[in-house]
Amino acid sequence: MNEQIDFEKMQGLLPAVVQDAASGEVLMLGFMNREAYEKTMQAGFVTFFSRTRNQLWTKGETSGNRLEVVSAITDCDRDTVLLQVRVLGEGMVCHRGTRSCFTETLPVNKASSEAEGSLP
Repeated sequence: MNEQIDFEKMQGLLPAVVQDAASGEVLMLGFMNREAYEKTMQAGFVTFFSRTRNQLWTKGETSGNRLEVVSAITDCDRDTVLLQVRVLGEGMVCHRGTRSCFTETLPVNKASSEAEGSLP
């Protein structure tokens, strides 16, 4: 199973994008080492490797907002995975109590892209 994934590009870690399988909403990004990846694929629930605590953690262990894997695909370089999930529990995926971790809007300088002739 691991031979399909390139863990070497990021010193043994694999970015894992988590997306709601029903809505397509991107919920979060986490990192997996080999053990977290294998546990996710075998158990069917998303497990990450915490870079700050240096240990595995299964999303929703304490909150009940578990992420059940519906499908998993890798990118063309085999160094990132996209996990489409079903959110269990109350549906609050972010530790801040929101459905998605992606809630902070950043300013974008649109003038520079228009000047370059980019599409809107």
